[in-house]
Amino acid sequence: MQNTNSINRRAFLKLSGLTGAALTIGFYFPALAEESASIITAETADSLGIALNAFISIDKNGKVSILNHRSEMGQGSFQAVPQMIAEELEVSLDQVSINFAPGHQNKYGSQLTGGSSTVRGAYKHLLRTGATAREMLLEAAAKKWNVPKEECYALKGEVIHRPTNKKIGYGELVEEAAKLTPPKQVTLKERKNYTIIGKPLPRQDTPLKVNGKAEFGLDKKLPGMLYAVVERSPHFLGKIKSYDDSAVKTMPGVKHVIKVQMPVFNTTREGIAIVADNTWAAMQARKALKVEWDTTGFEHLDTTGLYNRMKEDLKKPGLSQRTGGNFEGMYAKAAKKLEAVYETPYEAHACMEPLNCVADVKDNKCEIWGPIQAPDWIQRDLADRLKMPVENIAVHMTFLGGGFGRKAFTDYTTEAALISKEIKAPVQVVWTREDDMNQGPFRPGAVYECKAGLNNGRIAAFQTKMAAQNMNHQWPHADKSNFNDSTTEGLPEAFINGIDHYSFSDIPTESPIPVMWWRSVYSSTNGFAYESFMDELAHAAEKDPLDFRRQHLREERYVALIDMLEEKTGWKSRGKNSGWGVAITECFKSIVGEAVKVSKQADGKLKIDRIVAVMDCGWYVNPDIIKAQVEGSIVMALGAATNHETHFTDGKAVEQNFHQYQMPRISDVPDIEVYIIENEEKPGGVGEPGLPPFAPALCNAIFDLTGKRIRKLPFNMNEV
Repeated sequence: MQNTNSINRRAFLKLSGLTGAALTIGFYFPALAEESASIITAETADSLGIALNAFISIDKNGKVSILNHRSEMGQGSFQAVPQMIAEELEVSLDQVSINFAPGHQNKYGSQLTGGSSTVRGAYKHLLRTGATAREMLLEAAAKKWNVPKEECYALKGEVIHRPTNKKIGYGELVEEAAKLTPPKQVTLKERKNYTIIGKPLPRQDTPLKVNGKAEFGLDKKLPGMLYAVVERSPHFLGKIKSYDDSAVKTMPGVKHVIKVQMPVFNTTREGIAIVADNTWAAMQARKALKVEWDTTGFEHLDTTGLYNRMKEDLKKPGLSQRTGGNFEGMYAKAAKKLEAVYETPYEAHACMEPLNCVADVKDNKCEIWGPIQAPDWIQRDLADRLKMPVENIAVHMTFLGGGFGRKAFTDYTTEAALISKEIKAPVQVVWTREDDMNQGPFRPGAVYECKAGLNNGRIAAFQTKMAAQNMNHQWPHADKSNFNDSTTEGLPEAFINGIDHYSFSDIPTESPIPVMWWRSVYSSTNGFAYESFMDELAHAAEKDPLDFRRQHLREERYVALIDMLEEKTGWKSRGKNSGWGVAITECFKSIVGEAVKVSKQADGKLKIDRIVAVMDCGWYVNPDIIKAQVEGSIVMALGAATNHETHFTDGKAVEQNFHQYQMPRISDVPDIEVYIIENEEKPGGVGEPGLPPFAPALCNAIFDLTGKRIRKLPFNMNEV
């Protein structure tokens, strides 16, 4: 399987040789993302003037081309999408090539790669598309042989006649198959009959990334392309007061120095773009630029001030997302009461690949290339900002060197498009690591107040209040009276269902610091507070922490996960002097339980000895991808718990690069054991749900070993 550049529909049809020499089918969405969407052939789409969502094309050589409607940022869509289609199409993966689909929601439905939604959002469409193509090929072969279709079956890119063992390759059938009407109903395989799905097949984008053939945003080159870097205010709302570019304009390679504005939610970020004939020249010229910034009219907060504000906010009435029963009444009567406050830090996304974007704006058209998580969002946003028809905006995805939510935003693509429009040439805008780290948006820090009442060793009343910036309140015309709709995110649904008296609310903290999605979104902060508090409640109830969770998560699916976690850790036989902690969270329809074992070394410092994770993501495609994503999530969670955070001084981000924002080292991470629950549940997410339970599990283990409660992240493992 190999990657080519992202291509538009016309190029895809041309590539497929659709003048009767290929079978190309895809979805037609009468309304976005409806499950009843119709599958039609390319010929039918052209005759009706319909925008075909072309997922599959099979040429006369039997090669299968697939359009991947989601980005590939390491999470495995380039493997999972063809693996699903190949299963029902009955081809081997070496017969498949895959290309990025351009941004177009009307054709592809949502293309946002976020919320761990690629498989769970599209699996039915993809399976059905592969099965439909298979049935059309079977019908074409049956007609060619003049035999009943029921006597034919497909295997490894061939149709075989069972009674005679005659075989014919897909390539010889596509011309006749393309003339057929796709069946409206197809029978999908049962999981027990899968030969590709559910198998740990090696990722076929890996060789491309090893040998350098994979195209990332920085690899994209266009004829006549110029290169730009942008000097932006270190204060998030700073404006340009004046600038002196006289020295810059005399430097080798410099072509333009222009003002540029970039939208950031409901504000505008100003900057000076230096455009040159190579990136190095632009970066050197940037150092010679003299800018005076206007930093008046907004708060210059520091970290201490931010958290003091959040703590004060907790004293205010909250905006209630979800309540049940009478918390206050039951809490007042509870036999035992417990309260705790937890703090989580602001975090940078810190992708290995900093932001970058190539833009070419000319006449009434715009083309964009780059590491983009949401091409359909970018297309609509640019159409609005450039006042162009949406069909005149082409957004092409490259591979992403990490995304974590940051590359779903629209700021950096708009900035590149506006620079290209101004200089009337294609341009590549490159963010340095420092730009990427100090401009945000960031994961919001948060403070949680948790209260609960216990009766007879069970939770009788449970309340949380979260003080944090609400991401949704930053958008233009946002209704700031709305509660944060993610206040319960990360908490197992069965837990809420099992408690009669509860309250979940938030107080939106105001700050000029831009914040946005970060891997697992609010679950990454909620999970720490909720599962740390659950451990405190278990000890207050004098119950084993895992048994206490089993007591409150009594639905079958959760019990099965707890049983496996108990088995794989040897929980019941753990030594009295060992430090074990556990946490269970639910995120994007997947449930993950994690257990951590810690010990003290001879020098008295803490060491993580073992990490065990159990993932219940329902129906899944590739176990190796699941294990890799859980491992990556745990390492990212470890960093956010013990290594790094973004601080602010005078309204500016302090951490500029990895010498300050330090990542976990290989030596910090023990072997991670990942176990996958097998069941018939609908697919859940994989890329993010493994992150939330780690920090509370680690801190609960430290309490088990040392008796010290950690309620504030990050903390230094060597200082506990």
